[in-house]
Formats: sequence, C-alpha cells, structure tokens
Amino acid sequence: MRETNWAGNLTFTAERILRPRTVEQVQDAVAGATAIKALGSRHCFNDLADCPGGIQLDLSALDTAVVLDAQSATISVPAAARYGDIAVQVHAAGFALANLASLPHCTVAGTVATATHGSGRRNQSLASAVSGLELVTANGDLRTYQGHDGVVVGLGALGVVTRLTLDLVPSFDLRQDVFDGLPWESAYEHFEEIQDAGYSVSLFTNWARDEIDQVWVKGPGRPGADFFGAKAADGPRHPAHAAGIRADNCTRQLGVAGPWHERIPHFRLDFTPSVGNELQTEYFVPVRHAVAAMEAMRGIGHRLAPVLLTSEIRTVAGDDLWLSPFHGGDRVALHFTWQPDEDAVRALLPVMEERLAPFGVRPHWGKLFHQAADYPKLADFRALAVELDPDGKFRTPFVRRNVFGER
Repeated sequence: MRETNWAGNLTFTAERILRPRTVEQVQDAVAGATAIKALGSRHCFNDLADCPGGIQLDLSALDTAVVLDAQSATISVPAAARYGDIAVQVHAAGFALANLASLPHCTVAGTVATATHGSGRRNQSLASAVSGLELVTANGDLRTYQGHDGVVVGLGALGVVTRLTLDLVPSFDLRQDVFDGLPWESAYEHFEEIQDAGYSVSLFTNWARDEIDQVWVKGPGRPGADFFGAKAADGPRHPAHAAGIRADNCTRQLGVAGPWHERIPHFRLDFTPSVGNELQTEYFVPVRHAVAAMEAMRGIGHRLAPVLLTSEIRTVAGDDLWLSPFHGGDRVALHFTWQPDEDAVRALLPVMEERLAPFGVRPHWGKLFHQAADYPKLADFRALAVELDPDGKFRTPFVRRNVFGER
C-alpha cells in the first residue's frame, strides 16, 4: 500500500522507503541511488517530497543525539527532530528558539528546507536560526556547512540533511490574547501598528465578511480590552472558529502567561493540529504592499470563502537565505487553510496569483501554488545544485519544474 502525505491529497510514488539508523547508512543509500529524497513529517501539500520510482529516506530512526551547548547558545539536532520535542529540552536549560511555526509537529529539517515560519515584524523564519548543518551529497560524502546562505533553504535539491545546529536566545514567557471583529478599515489604517502590538500577531478572515474575524496577539503584556476596534474574545478560539471548530487543540489563550514554546504555536503538540486533512496555500508580498494585497484578496472574497476554513494574515522579517521567500526584506504572509477539495483550490490558485503578481508575490515552497517565483540568487542556487549533484539524483519533478524551470 502506498503512503500518503499528512493531508491525504498526495500519494507518494517512490519505489520504496528506507529507514536508516545511522548516518553511514544514509551515505550508503545516497551513494547507491539514482533517485532519492528525504521524507520529513509529510506535512507538505505538493509533491516536493515525492521521488517517483526512486527512494525516500525516512530519517525518524536515525540514531543521533540532541546536543545543547549552553556556552555557545546553540542546539544541534537530528534532521527528523520535531520542534515540539526539542523545545522542552531547550526551555529546561533556560533557552528558547526565537520563533516557532503554528504547528510544533513538523521536523526541523523539513521546516528549514522550505523556509517555514511563524510570525512577528522582527521575527525571521525558522530557517534563519540555522548556524550550521550536515549534508550528505550525491556521492555519499558528509559535508559540514556553517554560515552558507545557499544551503539552508535547500528543498532537498542539494542532498540529504542529517543534522542542524540552531541558535538559541534566553527563555521568555508570553501571553496569548484573542480579539473578535477587527474592522477592515482599522486593519488598513493601522496595519503596522497592529503587527507591532505583540511578539507575534495574526489576523484571521474568510475575506468575504465585513470585518476580520479574529486577531491573535502573543506578547509579554496585556494589549487592552479594545484592540483597534476589536473586542476581547469571551472564550478560547480556534483559527476557524467562524466555521464552528472547537479550540480544544489550540494553545492556551485568555491572557494566561506561559513559556514561549506553549504560546508561539497556535496548536498543541499532543493534539492533531488544525483540522487534520485540510489543504494549505500561502503567498508572501513585501510589507509595503500589505494593504493593496489584502484589497486584492477581498476583491475575490466571494470566490475564496466557499472553499476556505480560514485565512491568516501575518508578517515575517526578511533574511538573506537564497531561496527564502523573505530574501531581501520583510514580507506579509497571506495563508489559506482550505477545505479538502483540491480541484476547487487549484482552480483558484492562478486567479489569486494573477491578482498578487503586481506585488512581487512568492509562494510557500511546501504548500499548493500554481507558479513558482523568481529569486535574485536562483541562478547561484542552480549552479550549487549542479555542483553537488551533477547527475541529478535529487532533481525530482518538483525541483525540475520550480527550481530549474523545466516543464
């Protein structure tokens, strides 16, 4: 029986899945393969992790230790470590990761490879915390990289990552407050103030209603009962609260302070995140285009809403990583959590991308999109991929389409 991704919308077509226990076994598998790809938590909605007719490597059994170095404020983790698992150890040692994604369930290597992110005007993507990584290249060699902006967001096109080193910051506490009914006019007029109001701020909408459904503010202090015209929620909320979904699997709200790793994610590690079988899309545009991009999506809100569970608006700080969507400056993230109707979603993607095209839109690498974006360092990345993998054993159909521009 073929395995599927988390959402169930993709059945993997690799000939077989190997589960190596040592780095040496990874090296042997890579050296002997003609087509091979690492497989993470499977929380990817397109064919990025697929390897038709080849081998997928499930690294979850890799026998390598987590090593926290308090003197250098770093933690070295195996590729398949989940953020939710290492966060407990990091916090116990008095440290924190500067940012986490909405879901703590995903593997570090998969999250980094796709530039997955949390939110915050001053918070970069999770990939930006990487200060070093170990990579098995096409000939089976194990290489160590430090401070190389080209290898971090690698899409699996450069080799198999077996270990990553992440920079840490001192531990901290946050509270999470939720507000209902933010007027669109307030969001437009005060967008940057709203995004600066907490360590992390998210707006949830279906694009068709007259106001934004919810605002989630994660920060050290109380934002106040009236938040730019939105009112404090009278109970816990799920991001898709308007669709009738309960908040049982969400992290604690109502202003109760707690450690960073129990507040930055939207969802708890011990529950199925979000809805489970939903589909996802996400687009990024420069912050200066935030209002215009939101207006563009509201213009087709009547088409989006019937297929949506919810949509999230947040900001991410810029970085210098070659294939990061945030390369070159801060971006607004427009995230779409869809009902499990892939045909309807795919019909909308070209329409959405056309409306966002004037704003230099870039899609999230691990979610559903129609057309990849160009990047200033794309030619350099292609050259690096050819250097490390001259025969193209990591050059899956996804990589050929979206990195090398082949059809």
